[in-house]
Amino acid sequence: MGFFLKHTIDWNKHNEEVRALYKDYSENKHKRIPVSVVGSIRNLLSNPDLNKTGYSFPDFFTNAEAHLKCQLEYQYYVRHNILCDQEMGMPEKHWQIGRMDFQNSYDQAWFGCPMCYFGPEDVPDTGEILKEKPELLYEMEDPDPFMGRGDFMEKAMEMYKKIHEICKVGYEFHGLPVKPPPGFQMQGTDGLFSVALKLRGTVECMTDMYENPEYFHALMDYITRNTIKRMKAHREWIWKNTNEKRESHKGAFGYADDSIAMLSPGQFREFILPYQKRLYAEFHDGSRSHIHLCGDATHHFKFLADTFNVGSFDTGFPVNHGKLRKELGPEIEIRGGPTIMLVKDGSSEQIDAEVKRICSSGVMDGKRFILIAANNLAPCTPVENIVALYDAGRKHGTFC
Repeated sequence: MGFFLKHTIDWNKHNEEVRALYKDYSENKHKRIPVSVVGSIRNLLSNPDLNKTGYSFPDFFTNAEAHLKCQLEYQYYVRHNILCDQEMGMPEKHWQIGRMDFQNSYDQAWFGCPMCYFGPEDVPDTGEILKEKPELLYEMEDPDPFMGRGDFMEKAMEMYKKIHEICKVGYEFHGLPVKPPPGFQMQGTDGLFSVALKLRGTVECMTDMYENPEYFHALMDYITRNTIKRMKAHREWIWKNTNEKRESHKGAFGYADDSIAMLSPGQFREFILPYQKRLYAEFHDGSRSHIHLCGDATHHFKFLADTFNVGSFDTGFPVNHGKLRKELGPEIEIRGGPTIMLVKDGSSEQIDAEVKRICSSGVMDGKRFILIAANNLAPCTPVENIVALYDAGRKHGTFC
C-alpha cells in the first residue's frame, strides 16, 4: 500500500471519458454514476511521505512562498494520483492557484479570533474570543467589511500580494506558468451557526440558547449582518480587481453549516432559520441551490430542500442513503458514499462491498447520485483504496 499510482494511465483518454460523462450527467443520459474524490491541503501537509516541500501548516498559513508551493505540489499530486472522475495529468495551459486557503479558520479569524498553531502536521484552529468574556460582544463595533477585526486579513493580504508578485515575473511549475489566486475565501461562509460556536464556544453557545436566548440572538444577528457585509465587500473587490464583472450579488448559491447537525429540527427552525433566510435573501436568486452538510444532518435535508430550493446535497456520515432518497425524491442530487475511515483503512473488498450496498439502497433512483469518499479525503489514504473506490463505483454504479 502506498500513496502513488504505480500503473500508467492514458490521461487524455481518461479526461475525454470524464468530459463525456459529465456532459451526459448534465442531461441525465449517463450510463454510470460519476465518482468524485475531494481532499484538502491536509493530504499533503499531514502526510510526511508526501510532503517534501520542507513547509509545515504554520508556514502554509503565514508564508507566501510556502502557500504557493504547497498548493502547487498538492495540485500536481492530485492530478497524477487521485484516480476519479476529474481532469487528470498536466493542465493544458497553466496552473491555477485557488483562493487563498486558510482551511476552516477564515470565518472566525476574520471576526478577530486569534490563530492557534500546533504541530507541523496539524491543521491550525482559532481561539474563542467570547468564551470567557461574553460581554465583549456588546463592546465590539461592526468590523470593516473587507478587512474584518484584528490583523488576520492584513497578513493574508500581504501573502496575497507577494504571491501575485512571484507569479507576475514568470514563475513556472513543471514547465507551465502559474496563475495567482483570484481572491479569498471570505466571499462565502462555512455557516452562521458554525461561526457562532467558534466565537463563543460550543458548550457556551448551546447553553445560551436556553439560558440566555437574548444574548444568543444578539450574537447571531452580529454574525449575520457582518457576514453579509463581508461577502459583498469581498465579491465587489474581486469584481473590481479581476475580469469578473457582475452587477448583482444574487445568483446561484451554495451554503454549508455543519454544526446544525447537533440541532433538532425544532431548534434549527427557532434559533438558526431566521438568520439563514437573511443570508439567502441577499445572495440567492431562487434557482436551485447547493448545500454541504457533514455529520448526521439528514434530519434537516427535506425541510432545507423545500425552503431553499436545494438541488444538490453534499453529505458526510453517517447517512442512510436509501432513506434519504425516498425523503428527497428522484430529482435532487445526492453526493455520498463510504466513510473516509473505511476508504483510508478498509480493504479493497470492504470498500467494494460498501459501495455495492450504497448503490443498491435506492439512492440511484432518478440517476442524480455522485459517489464520493464522504466527505473530505483523510490524510495518508492509500491510493490503492482510492482506486478500489473508483473501480467499485464504475462496477456497481451502472444503469440498465
